[in-house]
Amino acid sequence: MRKHILIVLGLLVLAGIGVFVWLGWPDKARVDFAAVTGQRPQITNPRSQMIPTVKVAKAVGWPQGAMPTPAAGLAVQPFATGLDHPRWLYRLPNGDVLVAESNSPPRGRSFTDRVMGFLMGRAGAGVPSANRITLLRDANGDGRVDQRHAFMTGLNSPFGMVLFEGQLYVANTDALVRVPYKDGDTRITATPEVVVKLPGGQNHWARNVIAAEDGRTLYVSVGSASNIGEKGLELEQRRATILQVYPKEKTSRVFAAGVRNANGMAIHPQSKQLWAVVNERDMLGSDIVPDYLTEVSLGDHFGWPWYYWGGYPDKRVEPANPQLQQYAKRPDYALGPHVAALGLTFAGDAKLGQRYTSGAFIGEHGSWNRVPVSGYKVVFVPFTVQGWPVRGAKPVDVLTGFLNGDGEAQGRPVGVITDRTGALLVADDVGNTIWRVTAAQRSAAR
Repeated sequence: MRKHILIVLGLLVLAGIGVFVWLGWPDKARVDFAAVTGQRPQITNPRSQMIPTVKVAKAVGWPQGAMPTPAAGLAVQPFATGLDHPRWLYRLPNGDVLVAESNSPPRGRSFTDRVMGFLMGRAGAGVPSANRITLLRDANGDGRVDQRHAFMTGLNSPFGMVLFEGQLYVANTDALVRVPYKDGDTRITATPEVVVKLPGGQNHWARNVIAAEDGRTLYVSVGSASNIGEKGLELEQRRATILQVYPKEKTSRVFAAGVRNANGMAIHPQSKQLWAVVNERDMLGSDIVPDYLTEVSLGDHFGWPWYYWGGYPDKRVEPANPQLQQYAKRPDYALGPHVAALGLTFAGDAKLGQRYTSGAFIGEHGSWNRVPVSGYKVVFVPFTVQGWPVRGAKPVDVLTGFLNGDGEAQGRPVGVITDRTGALLVADDVGNTIWRVTAAQRSAAR
């Protein structure tokens, strides 16, 4: 009798586990992807998950001679190959290009850390960080790198870079540092000086830095330590923010908050306003929450972790914060759910044809938690001359083909910048390549 009772209990436990898994995983998209993009995306009811949806495009790299697919009227060629997980790009005044070859610092040993480490490894982010900035030079102007130099080494998961008042600032994962720079330098041997310390560890390791429009300060992005503060809000001090740094005083303040994970930041060339692309939260289903592109002003709060898209409550977050709801700023433009928007640069001096004269290029690293996958491409958001996304416009594909026919990742785009000729450079951290996109007629002429 006892044996039968144990069998029945075992079956009930298995059935419970089966129901639990069926209800929570995986979640498949039910809304057309385009409906969750643009200025008025469709925000559907959340479908909270106990187990996150996992759909990782396995990283396989590019076969010999293979390349991404450019949009009509554009052409693509490798600018530099054989790099070590290239993440971010910066163009120096003389046209040299700096690339941060970088990855996450070593993860912890908790179960969650181990799972995330496995998933990131499958996605191509499991290699140790090179902790290096490499200088790339196209001396003969043929659109391919012919000189490369180990510009800075011994850094700590570096990402953003900016030249400001004769010094190069580098955003390590735990500090903003600087070194003297003079035009034409191919190697920096000076010991980096710490400007301000940054909160490090946990999730979202990459820190970006750009010069502010006032000519006196810098903006530094710091991602959250968690998905929705589940590790404790005390870990989120000065995180999920964009900081404003005063280099001379070596001080900083919170410029904007509630920004779960901003990577790409840029100043609009006409309006001189700060814009950023932001990765939103997970485990509310494959249809929400959209990653976004938005203008950011002093004092803005975008709601994280309590609210998303201008006031939709995330009821998973405790304690609640009802007073914030009316102040949570709605982003300006949705890029779609889970695309992992990282790279951002405005067209500015781009020379890719009339279609790309005013707007933003965005590198979408690609989802790991959506069915079907999203992102894995470079898109363009057209802007008006007044400095806002064109009403009703949807993201325009610029560079695709990063996934092969089997859904495997041949590459994953991250940072995007223009080079001195007006071509678009795209860092591909899985393909270990920087791609150069040009207008097709210019490429043919060359």
